Amino acid sequence: MSESRTLLGVDFEVCARNEAVARIDRAFVDRQQLKLAFANAHTLNLASERQDFRNALSRFLVFNDGLGVDLASRIKFGAFFPENLNGTDFVPHYLSTTRHPLRIFFLGSAPGVAEAAANRLVPPGSRHDIAGCHHGYFDAGSADRVLADIRLSQADLVLVAMGNPLQELWIDRHAEATSAPVLMGVGALFDFVSGRLPRAPGWVRAGRVEWLYRLAREPRRLRGRYIVGNWKFLGRVARERASAAAAPSAPTGV
Repeated sequence: MSESRTLLGVDFEVCARNEAVARIDRAFVDRQQLKLAFANAHTLNLASERQDFRNALSRFLVFNDGLGVDLASRIKFGAFFPENLNGTDFVPHYLSTTRHPLRIFFLGSAPGVAEAAANRLVPPGSRHDIAGCHHGYFDAGSADRVLADIRLSQADLVLVAMGNPLQELWIDRHAEATSAPVLMGVGALFDFVSGRLPRAPGWVRAGRVEWLYRLAREPRRLRGRYIVGNWKFLGRVARERASAAAAPSAPTGV
């Protein structure tokens, strides 16, 4: 039986990378639709502030993304997560190791980026197929057409790159209408894979401080998320830990 840990009201699946692959693959065999999110400190801050987002995530399989969530697990539960399951690294790993050949629909990011990412992740000769692509800048009037395109594509997997919380809220609201067995919120994956945004050097990623690299490149846009947001996150985790420690233990039988 799999283990879960709850951080700031969000339930995380506790597993190593290849266990995560097997967990997703099982959804295709069980024929049960699976909604997947990768949650980092910023995700949990948003979930703490928005009840609708927290409610949506309760219907997702959630994997741990980043050092902040790992530290929160250590503070609250006394243990780190087995591995860092950030979407940018995990999704390519999943596509290379899954037992299933998949039809994949790429939804999100700026015009042209989804197509570029699709061609990198599903190159000629791949056992997977590109079911379709669409940018993420469509209005409410086009939403039904986008859903129809996904449904008609018979996609097995829909990758949604719209950022938190929009991508998870979109998946939660529209998953059934897509008829896809698995949908994942993948954040900036398309931007990184397509080359639109550079990733940090390997040694920075190995040190688990990629957020510092991103902050240095986009300080105006990301300072609120990382500088203010990280302090908010650590404060929330500390308060949650203190509340758990102060809570009376359940009485034992006599």
